[in-house]
Amino acid sequence: MTIATIKTISSKQAWQLRQDEPKALLIDVRSQMEFLFIGHPVGAIHIPWIDEPDWTINPHFTPEVRKLVLGGLDHKSGQNVPILLICRSGKRSLEAGELLIQEGFHQVYNVADGFEGELDDQHHRSTLAGWRFEGLPWEQC
Repeated sequence: MTIATIKTISSKQAWQLRQDEPKALLIDVRSQMEFLFIGHPVGAIHIPWIDEPDWTINPHFTPEVRKLVLGGLDHKSGQNVPILLICRSGKRSLEAGELLIQEGFHQVYNVADGFEGELDDQHHRSTLAGWRFEGLPWEQC
């Protein structure tokens, strides 16, 4: 039996995977405030990994993801639909993905450049990489 691992992809690859695989789920794991006010990929589902007011790991993260994929189980292979995780810069989504792998999910992808990417020399985001930088569809409240 092979052990599943997190697959690392770019935001452009995540967008393409969603186009090629309509059942793929894009889950934004940032805080509610980030999701609403900074923006998020169009079609992303929000399940925070760490959120206010206590900034602790969401104890309901895995059960909430399981609810989403219940209808998407591929009964022939026994594997879940692809789950793409995105945060600001790929760090929180990697932690969340590691938990999902431990909990038995098979097709877990980490969007390594995240929604905003890393900081540039002037301490700005969305100038070097990330979903917004790449011009991929996004929205905000």
